[in-house]
Amino acid sequence: MDKTIKSDLFRYEKRKGWKGFISGLCIPGFRYTFLLRKCSKYSKINPLGFIYRILLYHYSFRYAFQINPGTVIGEGLYIGHFGTIVINGNAVLGKNCNLANGVTIGQENRGIRKGSPIIGDKVWIGTNAIVVGNINIGNNVLIAPNAFVNCDIPSNSIAVGNPVKIIHHPEATKSYIEHVLPS
Repeated sequence: MDKTIKSDLFRYEKRKGWKGFISGLCIPGFRYTFLLRKCSKYSKINPLGFIYRILLYHYSFRYAFQINPGTVIGEGLYIGHFGTIVINGNAVLGKNCNLANGVTIGQENRGIRKGSPIIGDKVWIGTNAIVVGNINIGNNVLIAPNAFVNCDIPSNSIAVGNPVKIIHHPEATKSYIEHVLPS
């Protein structure tokens, strides 16, 4: 098991080893993340890559997750609940990010923010939050449920509302981002 998958697994109640891996596969978020990582590792023409893509395609419909295997996602991804998560293939997510159900991370197709978001480390994104455009989300950021974020958010902040309001807080994700594998 590689370091990225170990970090993803550890985020789910500090699971470790093969016993933890087997029990982790019963959790929809980890199962999908595992398949996503495997699809990223193997090409489409590799027999294993082909099988992993078929499984990922199946679970994309089953859990309503739409995450392109080419999306750059740091280790320690945590998907809390299954149900409609959409991430643009050009978005970048840092280490130890949490995604709740209903999250959309998308691109803007025109204007000054044309492009996709770059999201830092230790970011918690709440239910039905939308993050769009060529913006930067700093480290240790909490994006509240139902927030609409289309501007840069500095590190150590909480983003709430529509339009987004930024509240600086040094411990923005304390008790929200848990079970992080030590470096």
